[in-house]
Amino acid sequence: MSIHQPALDLSPGATLPSPPLPAAGERWALFLDVDGTLLELADDPRSVTASPPLIALLQGLHAALDGALALVSGRTLAELDRVFGNPGWTVVGLHGLDLRHADGMRRRLPVATDDQERMRAAVQVLAGRFPDVRREAKGVAAALHCRQAPGQFPRLLAAAQGVVRDLPGYEVQPGNLVVELKPSGMDKGRAVAELLHQVPFAGRRPVYVGDDLTDEHAFAVVNDAAGLSVRVGWREPSAARCMLAGPQAVHDWLRGVLAVGGCRHA
Repeated sequence: MSIHQPALDLSPGATLPSPPLPAAGERWALFLDVDGTLLELADDPRSVTASPPLIALLQGLHAALDGALALVSGRTLAELDRVFGNPGWTVVGLHGLDLRHADGMRRRLPVATDDQERMRAAVQVLAGRFPDVRREAKGVAAALHCRQAPGQFPRLLAAAQGVVRDLPGYEVQPGNLVVELKPSGMDKGRAVAELLHQVPFAGRRPVYVGDDLTDEHAFAVVNDAAGLSVRVGWREPSAARCMLAGPQAVHDWLRGVLAVGGCRHA
């Protein structure tokens, strides 16, 4: 699959403006990161669940946008189903490696079994070198979280970059106090670009909201398509053009999007 990937422009700048609401008659395709965007970050991502009001808000947006809403996450689809109660909208897991449409159709990129086994063995050894780091198995990928020992992040990242050189087909994806080893060739930007060529997302203005380094490729894709890129929090540099302070501000803004109503019909 060949998908155009714009170059990242991570330019530091002044405080970004808040994102606007849809103009009258404007049709949006809404892409939402999960952890740090819709949900507060937690030391253990498995301890998190979405509240009923948040799920109801997303269901309302899915209906108002005629289905053009997707969650785009580093979590597995199984974890997204657990957190959001088997949502009936499009969900993108593992940074785009696994994608399920609202109609249940699923697209998964294949990863050789031998490559997966080598990755798991390497991650186990790596985790043993950092006793305060928590390992998270993600099937074809793995994450090492150091929120309880943030000072270890630079050493952990450097060690992971050294390990991945001996793992064909894998790459390191740094995030907010997390380092992931994942299959190469796919990221959130490529996943968003893929969806923008498909119903119900095609022909709409793309809007992406995310907080982490893993969202920067999606910001670049959305900017390239004259869309709206929204960073959550004050991390810089970033390709985002707008900003919201945190998950609660995201919820408030999404309620405003839903209330406009004009986002549904051209």
